[in-house]
Amino acid sequence: MASAWINIVVSIAALLYYHIGITRALLDIGVNYGMLGNNLPSPATVVQLYKKYNIGKMRLFDPNPNVLNALRGSGIDVTLGIKNQDLQSIASSADAAKTWFDTNVQPYMSDITIQYISAGNEVVPGDLAQYVLPAMQNLQTVISQYKYTGVRVSTVVASSTLGSSYPPSSGAFSNEARADMVGIVKFLSITNSTLLVNAYPYFAYASDPTHVRLDYAQFTAPGPVVRDGDLSYSNLLDAILDAFYWAMEKEGVSSVDVVVSESGWPSAGNGDFTTPQLAQTYNQNFVKKLLAKQGTPKRPGLHLEGFIFAMFNEDQKPPGVEQNWGLFYPDGTPVYHVFSEA
Repeated sequence: MASAWINIVVSIAALLYYHIGITRALLDIGVNYGMLGNNLPSPATVVQLYKKYNIGKMRLFDPNPNVLNALRGSGIDVTLGIKNQDLQSIASSADAAKTWFDTNVQPYMSDITIQYISAGNEVVPGDLAQYVLPAMQNLQTVISQYKYTGVRVSTVVASSTLGSSYPPSSGAFSNEARADMVGIVKFLSITNSTLLVNAYPYFAYASDPTHVRLDYAQFTAPGPVVRDGDLSYSNLLDAILDAFYWAMEKEGVSSVDVVVSESGWPSAGNGDFTTPQLAQTYNQNFVKKLLAKQGTPKRPGLHLEGFIFAMFNEDQKPPGVEQNWGLFYPDGTPVYHVFSEA
């Protein structure tokens, strides 16, 4: 009898350990993996670093085969970017889209969970914006033919696609972006996809610290800072995202969610605006918000997804702030602590 109870206790402990391990391995947090450095670790080492800190999602800016091979069987969900310069070709025909997909995605589908494919990064507005929607449509055709129902097609936009964002209810696409954005968000609504938004409270604060409070930018305000009708805002990120919801609603689209494809705070490069302490505070609070599955004041019931920018300090970017967004140094040690080790 005692032996049976011991076996039961051991079995329960093993199940709990397995469950906790799975939960930690699939932490619903993403980090952008940029590769503009000449001293960065190998992709295999990077994947292990993600797993060491239980980072469950990775955003790639292009389909690097070395990284994709390293991700096989890792359990890390991937948001995969298309190079901006490839958009015109993919937009030209479904056959061209299939060629791109068969080369860069299909070989990995049995071993990697591709969550999103992003048709370009911050190309709206601009010369390449005209290719985003047809590229998305052609990719969706290919994905539908393969019956990959879990893969969603989107694009990444910057806050600059908004012509108005304050207060959030005034949110509207700019004159330069509107024609392209209307087609894009209507496509996302039809395909039940999401809009990927790069949202940086840091830039708003650094450009106008007199009118943008630091605690409002860093999720540390003790109460509401901005009131917009019946809605109250205690952090700037929520205000940015709700401005996008308002902008989409003005175009007749209310069913598209927003995913934060990039957000973060540099740890150096701009004097007192960029310190490790400020970067740590912002990113720790951003992670807390994501893990709490909190929405925004306008969409409180929605589970916000997000990605920190970025995994590493990258020395081949322009000197200053651009080289100092990383959570980690190239040797894998933290610039400051945000995630706990497994």
